[in-house]
Amino acid sequence: MNTEHDTITTPVTAGLLRGFLDVEETAHGLLPHRLPARARRQIPDDRLAVAEAQPSGVRLVFRTRATTIELDTLPTKRVYRGFPAPADGVYDLLIDGRLAARATVAGGNVRTITDMVTQSSELSEGPSGTARFVGLPEGDKAVEIWLPHAEMTELIALRTNAPIEKAPDSGRRVWLHHGSSISHGSNATHPTAIWPALAAAQGQVELVNLGFGGSALLDPFTARAMRDAPADLISVKIGINVVNSDVMRLRAFTPAVHGFLDTIREGHPTTPLLVVSPVLCPVQEDTPGPLAPDFDKGTLRFRATGDPAERAAGRLTLSIIRDELARIVEQRTADDPNLHYLDGRDLYGEKDYAEFPLPDEVHPDQAGHRRIGENFGRLAFGEGGPFATGNG
Repeated sequence: MNTEHDTITTPVTAGLLRGFLDVEETAHGLLPHRLPARARRQIPDDRLAVAEAQPSGVRLVFRTRATTIELDTLPTKRVYRGFPAPADGVYDLLIDGRLAARATVAGGNVRTITDMVTQSSELSEGPSGTARFVGLPEGDKAVEIWLPHAEMTELIALRTNAPIEKAPDSGRRVWLHHGSSISHGSNATHPTAIWPALAAAQGQVELVNLGFGGSALLDPFTARAMRDAPADLISVKIGINVVNSDVMRLRAFTPAVHGFLDTIREGHPTTPLLVVSPVLCPVQEDTPGPLAPDFDKGTLRFRATGDPAERAAGRLTLSIIRDELARIVEQRTADDPNLHYLDGRDLYGEKDYAEFPLPDEVHPDQAGHRRIGENFGRLAFGEGGPFATGNG
């Protein structure tokens, strides 16, 4: 019989995970994915291939009396050539829904980005490590371990000093969200501090986060993944990547949005569906992309390189995209009363920018994530919002 001082190893299986769409068995362990295998086979570039395998919003969930928990993982960290390595990714441990401890894993593989524009990279292999949580409260408790939102994380082994059991279904509604790097969690300091996680906690829902850095591009395979995924509430944050990668003109953008929404509706015909336009981003409001890195001031910032005069010919800016998304949603709601629109500037606008400027001109800092999460929680999950209790 095991005692509180024994070490028990539990295989990490999909049954312990939440917030993922697929898992892959690797030579080291289990790798969570946020896109299914069929979609991954259609990914055209490394940027999305890496982003969808970074477990933003993915967490282990179980019950236990353990006071010591160890999770062996093999992280793959991302660094930019010529820049200092970022801090190790953070593992957040929640007990009964409250943040109780944090840990990091040193070492691991390192993917070095050699070109900021093309995102070409080199991979150096490294050792696995252990996230350790000690001195946890005694007694039976619900435990969640949120994985680092910006590090690919292969799960190798889970060890505890008391047995664990699979957590029962929470009974909460499932919120499926798709967006860009801000939804992915860029510049957030730990995984439960990304704005979708903050909003999910406020709305008391189960998050499935399909925020993909640089890759919210209305890809049909992403729409099909959302069509096929279980969900009680759905949101799509559209626009910023379409502009800053300069991949479409207005003529292509409009039918692409319709097609994306049509595909989601094939699997979720009456589910509350919220279309969210871009938050304020002054460098892209009225200047087309593409974005380019700018190191003139000694730190990484971004600037838009397009010609505003080309807007008349269909070149996209955030202002144009907001107007078009509002028009599309208004048109579609005649036949789809469960479709809703939210102007992203209501999440982060002029007043928010004055209080919490974008450090690199595109991505919010931790305070900005908190503001966006609070505003989304209020506008979407609050009384009268499209995701209020009773909807979905």
